[in-house]
Amino acid sequence: RENLRAAKKEFNKTEDDLKSLQSVGQIIGEVLRPLDNERLIVKASSGPRYVVGCRSKVDKEKLTSGTRVVLDMTTLTIMRALPREVDPVVYNMLHEDPGNVSYSAVGGLSDQIRELRESIELPLMNPELFLRVGIKPPKVIIASCRPLF
Repeated sequence: RENLRAAKKEFNKTEDDLKSLQSVGQIIGEVLRPLDNERLIVKASSGPRYVVGCRSKVDKEKLTSGTRVVLDMTTLTIMRALPREVDPVVYNMLHEDPGNVSYSAVGGLSDQIRELRESIELPLMNPELFLRVGIKPPKVIIASCRPLF
């Protein structure tokens, strides 16, 4: 029975692959968020966003925010979910939470911390100091460092 299930699953996958190769064309997109049980908001690779439906054979549990999908070009229906485009380790770095790190936890960089405080915190916390001297408080800073390797 287990072999039969595996064979049916493989058959269905092969059938889906064959149908997708015979179809007119497809668009790659990314799920932004589910709208309800039947519809999702998807951003196409070309830029526009669409409210789309989903093919019945696609597992809707896998269609979470950030999932890459294939859209049928004519109906804009989700035909299948795609694997991630980037390495999972790299993908997880995009959503890294630094936690509650204070300046005191960073050792040996007192000059750099002072410069950051002067260029970021001071204009935000005390813009009147800059205005009193006749300087507009900076809105942008460019932070750079020497290569680590």
